[in-house]
Amino acid sequence: MPHLGSMPDPTERPRALLVGWISRLDLALELGLSVDTLRRWEAQRLGPPCVRAGRKVYYRRAAIEAWLEEQELAAPRRRRAGGRR
Repeated sequence: MPHLGSMPDPTERPRALLVGWISRLDLALELGLSVDTLRRWEAQRLGPPCVRAGRKVYYRRAAIEAWLEEQELAAPRRRRAGGRR
């Protein structure tokens, strides 16, 4: 007979496996982009890092935030209005 302490508690809620991850569709919706744009960025290695689980593509939320911050730092400084110098 198995020890009762080693059996999972049926009343305990299982941890959500994908906490902290977002699907490609959900990311596209949040960023106001198309899924095709994110697919193209992945192919060109321009977008945030992602992982594949079969046909599904997921992005880690922390990696998206880091990638967005990198884009902010890499953005060229805009010139002030007034034409060419």
